[in-house]
Amino acid sequence: MSVPRSGDRTARVTVDPAKCIAAGQCARVAPEVFDQDPDEGTSLVLRPNPDHADAALARLAAGLCPAAAIHIADS
Repeated sequence: MSVPRSGDRTARVTVDPAKCIAAGQCARVAPEVFDQDPDEGTSLVLRPNPDHADAALARLAAGLCPAAAIHIADS
C-alpha cells in the first residue's frame, strides 16, 4: 500500500455499526483514527477526517476489516 503524498486528497472515514463485529483490527492498525466502544466493542471513529498518514492507516484497516464495515471516501 502506498502512503499518500502531501498533495493527495484527504479521506472521510465512517463505520457501519450494523456490520461491525468488534474484531478490533481497526483500533490496532490505526489507533489515532479508531477506538472500540467500551460496552459493545464495536468500532468508533475518533477522527473522521484524518491527516494523510493516518488516512493511509485507515485504508489499511478498512482492507483488514473482516466485516467490511469501514468505508473510506476521498474528499
